[in-house]
Amino acid sequence: MTATEMDITEDLIRDLLREEYPDVADRPLKLGALGWDNQVWRLGDDLAVRLPWATQSADALLRKEHAWLPLLAPHLPLPIPVPQHLGEPSERFPRPWLVTTWVPGEPADRAPATRAAEAAETLAAFLTALHRPAPDGAPAGRDRGGPLADTAEPFAQGLASATELGLIRDPDAVRSVWEDAAAAPDWAGPRLWLHGDLHPANILTTNGTFSGVIDFGDLFAGDPACDLAAAWILLPDDAIDRFHDTYRPTPDAATLRRARGWAVLKALACIHIGHAGVHGRPGGKPTWGPPADAALRRLTATVDQ
Repeated sequence: MTATEMDITEDLIRDLLREEYPDVADRPLKLGALGWDNQVWRLGDDLAVRLPWATQSADALLRKEHAWLPLLAPHLPLPIPVPQHLGEPSERFPRPWLVTTWVPGEPADRAPATRAAEAAETLAAFLTALHRPAPDGAPAGRDRGGPLADTAEPFAQGLASATELGLIRDPDAVRSVWEDAAAAPDWAGPRLWLHGDLHPANILTTNGTFSGVIDFGDLFAGDPACDLAAAWILLPDDAIDRFHDTYRPTPDAATLRRARGWAVLKALACIHIGHAGVHGRPGGKPTWGPPADAALRRLTATVDQ
């Protein structure tokens, strides 16, 4: 992460709104979250302002959301942040910024889904609706969505590092899951719309089940296995089969194998981020570790399935 050189304050945001979107400039404003790429400020009851602050790539991700999310949102069964206004770079703030709708709920890393059957069916319905063929010109994934074998090096590095830190109970079992997934046939179907980053901080819960999906900065078109991996990290124990039974079209065996491989990669990344958070390091999120650890436990129990 590379923090922006400019402090983002309430006064700065109000100035930007008064210059470009004055109708909402006087609404109550408060910091909502410090994300990996953006700061999110709640604007009144139903809007949010997202401003890039920690990565250079955030600018392009905001523009991507502005271009595509209004087209996808009407077809999805869960609320997502719908862009309302794209702020252009200026002398006051030299990067683009975005006003979106606010999606209520608690991030699942802090309030996990507890109603297993309902959560599995809700997640499956959302991904069934999202996973439609994407048009020409749809974005490609930054570092995911291609052949799983291409991730051999980051997988090996992530597993070795987590093992050295004492964060992995059975590294050989984790390796077996990934190797089985990497050996599965590649996706031969059309490029489907994917969220691309379905970890527990990017899906919201209310009353024990999923109620919204946020942060579509990694939106791209590709292999649905990348998103189907989320079931291993987001759902309670004993809910994975219910998810697979509900998702349409029913995923084939190769897709399920690849999904387990992508889930291993996501879990390893989240375990490292969780460990960094426990030790107070920049970019760390202590709440990301437990769901990732649970995912690896589930995955290593199913390597031969």
